[in-house]
Amino acid sequence: MEDKTRIVLIGRSAAGKTTLCQCINHEEIRYHKTQTVSLINQSMIDTPGEYMERRGFWGALMVTSADADVVVLVQDATENGTMFPPAYSSMFAKPIVGVVTKKDLATEEQVENAKKYLRLAGAKEIFAASGVTGEGVPELVAHLNL
Repeated sequence: MEDKTRIVLIGRSAAGKTTLCQCINHEEIRYHKTQTVSLINQSMIDTPGEYMERRGFWGALMVTSADADVVVLVQDATENGTMFPPAYSSMFAKPIVGVVTKKDLATEEQVENAKKYLRLAGAKEIFAASGVTGEGVPELVAHLNL
């Protein structure tokens, strides 16, 4: 039996990291603020958005990523702009996957802009998904071997 991939999800507050985890696990979607690093089903590490928003916590994201096989950068399609600087992924010695969330709430132009932000940050593979409708999630799960 092949081992599951362990991922760490990184993104700003309200980007959809926790909702994506709930959707992947076929759980009821319920919003709650992630206060601490959380391990879900031994395969997903959900991080607080403040770790991305406050540069002083980037070291904590690097340390947390050591327990993961893949870093998943999460970008809200409805956000104007991004928290990820160009080449952000270079601080991780891991494969980088980008996920555009809230696809169901965004225009096609917003989704494309979010993909551009993720490419600039260093994501090699990018998926557009909705944690609420489930659109795009099966493809992500298959790619990540979750």
